[in-house]
Order: sequence, then structure tokens, then C-alpha cells
Amino acid sequence: MILEMLCVGPLQANCYIVGCPETHKGLIIDPGGEPERILEAVERLGLQIEYILNTHGHVDHIAANAAVQEATGARLLVHEDDRGAVESPHPFWRAMVGGVEPSEPDGAIDEGDLLEIGTLTVRVLHTPGHTRGCVCLLLDDHLFTGDTLFAGGVGRTDLPGGDASALQQSLRRLRDELPPQTQILPGHGPASSMREERRTNPFLQAL
Repeated sequence: MILEMLCVGPLQANCYIVGCPETHKGLIIDPGGEPERILEAVERLGLQIEYILNTHGHVDHIAANAAVQEATGARLLVHEDDRGAVESPHPFWRAMVGGVEPSEPDGAIDEGDLLEIGTLTVRVLHTPGHTRGCVCLLLDDHLFTGDTLFAGGVGRTDLPGGDASALQQSLRRLRDELPPQTQILPGHGPASSMREERRTNPFLQAL
């Protein structure tokens, strides 16, 4: 698997570029800003981007959606519960990241969906809590968690659409269902593993 992470935008969100080494088809997860950097990386990696996936609709994860979508022709997918945030970002949050051009999703992703990218398969896990439409994306032993689970932390629930009880249920599911060797690739901060998070993350230990 081809995998590159870029830390983008004023809120330093992690944007992931994933590709199939056999077919050079790829996807982008959370293009949260700096579309030029993202597109330069795509060109350097020699990928044909088929999908843009948003783990949720917060502006720091979607700010470059429109530019990357236009440049690549890729299909933009987001959970239906966060579609409105992508189509019409709130002016307050748009200003926080220096502006966000609205983008138009080409479809929705939901629990159990499977997306084929060359020889790779991405499985969608609906993990509400940080927002109603939060998803995690599982590719082999790599889990792209967005703002659901961080190394040593979890997503906040005090913003519109947040639900602490729902987040606890989502975290419990990840803790119980995923094998310990699963690599955690979060929306902010460093990578981790499910083994490490079970051992050290106080939010998982408190469940």
C-alpha cells in the first residue's frame, strides 16, 4: 500500500493519500487545506485519485474538498448526517481556517460500505460522537479514525452534533472489535496502535 500523510491547514489536520501499488489508483482522506501540497503529492506518487473521503464535516477536514475534487475528478463521499456541513460550512468555522469553499458530495458512505481502490478495499465504520456523521475507515490493518480516536485522546463532543454517549459507544466498539495490531491513523497528531491505546488511553480505559 502507498501511504502518505500531510499535516495541512491552520488547525494542522492530517490528510492521508492512499494508493494501490499495482494499479496506482488512489484516494484522499480529509483534504483539510493546502490543496496545492496535496495535489503535488498525488502527482509525485503517480496516483489516479478515484475517491475523496471525509471522516466528518468539520472545516479543518474539508477545506480543500472543492479544489481537489475539481483537479482530480474524484468522487467526494461523506456520511449523510454530515452532508450539510460539507455543502454549507458555517461562516464562523469557515473564518477560523481562512475560508472554505462549499463542496458538493457525489454520494454518501455508511456503515459496512466497501470501496475498491485497485486491489485495496476500504470498509466504512460509522462512529458517531464527535459529529453525527463521523466515520472511521479500515484498510487492512490500518484504521483512519478522523477525530473519533487520537493517540492518547478522543474527539471533543461539545461542538454542534457532538454526543458524549454516542462517542463512548463508538470507542467501545473500536476497542472490542479491532485486533491489537491495528494501526491508528488519526485526524490530528501522531499515529498509534490499538494495542497502545488500550494500554494507555484513559478514555478507553474508562469505558
